[in-house]
Amino acid sequence: MNVGGPAVQVSGLMRGFNSVDFDQRLFTGFCTADEADYLDTVATDIKATRIEGFGRRVSLGGDVKAFLSLIKEIRSFKPHIIHSHTAKAGFLGRIASIISFQPSIRVHTFHGHLLNGYFGSFKRALVVIAEKILAIFTHQLLAVGDRVRQDLLGAGIGNSKKFGLMPPGLEIGRLPNKLISQEFYGLTSSTVQCAFIGRVTQIKRPDRFLDVVSEIKRREVAVEFFMAGDGELLEGCRERITGEDLPVVILGWQSDIEKVLAAADIVLLTSDNEGTPLSLIQAGMAGLPVVTTRVGSVPEVVLDGITGIIAGLDVQEIADALEKLANSNELRAQMGKAAREFTLANFGVKRLVHDHEELYKRLIASRAKS
Repeated sequence: MNVGGPAVQVSGLMRGFNSVDFDQRLFTGFCTADEADYLDTVATDIKATRIEGFGRRVSLGGDVKAFLSLIKEIRSFKPHIIHSHTAKAGFLGRIASIISFQPSIRVHTFHGHLLNGYFGSFKRALVVIAEKILAIFTHQLLAVGDRVRQDLLGAGIGNSKKFGLMPPGLEIGRLPNKLISQEFYGLTSSTVQCAFIGRVTQIKRPDRFLDVVSEIKRREVAVEFFMAGDGELLEGCRERITGEDLPVVILGWQSDIEKVLAAADIVLLTSDNEGTPLSLIQAGMAGLPVVTTRVGSVPEVVLDGITGIIAGLDVQEIADALEKLANSNELRAQMGKAAREFTLANFGVKRLVHDHEELYKRLIASRAKS
């Protein structure tokens, strides 16, 4: 439950399920020192059972301990449905479900995938083989976007009959005053503010973000930037920002996403790979236009030329899009309005909860008939 899309989704589900029909339990591990834990920092109202050793990184001793603990918990709870999120939890959770000999229905959601940008060809092949085998023993596969689903199907993982879509659903609170928010973070209120929001890790390409900043500075476009997030590459970014005197303010990880969004005029995403990025949905709900790379299911969240601008991975192309938005107050307002209408209509948390409840009821009914 490190800060990110899956944690936001799971928290919304835990709060939203009808307690009369559903008795749900959340099993999760502990975050590493360089990750913010969403349960500790934001979703403090969500109850969870912590599994020792159940972390994102591979650790033989920890993984075996977590695996045995999961089997014990499954046998104790005897759930009708086991729904796993994220790659590591999906791997250990589904195998533990099989080994526990409980007749649970297994569901797994791919919030993205590990096919691009994470591993070399050998490790990628191992991931594909593991996911192909697990898909055979999974009753329902879900993807947060159609591009993610098509990528996985193209790799031979699952089949179209078993693979459904489950777009994200979330909500944000009321945004505070822009000037007050910018003053709180020490940002210049008279200049367009562009935000990088998310984990400062390799797949998010903060180096590309800083390349864009450098290009915008070279072009003398009146834009300033800030980074709201944490991760293993943050210190390296800090050193480059200082060394090159780039117009970037580092905020670190922030629990008040509404204040962060209120301080921004544009949100920039520079990732190599994404599922369905919640930061762009949140930006849309806040009425902010975005500039983003064309990766994963981004085109399902951002309507190119309507709610934002989708660019390739080239720094010049991203900088062109950002310059276009920065130089037009009218275009930013127009796209921001369209983004709010689109995201609120298609990515609300109530829809997410309803869709999950209906899915679970259908799976239970189907099991009862067979």
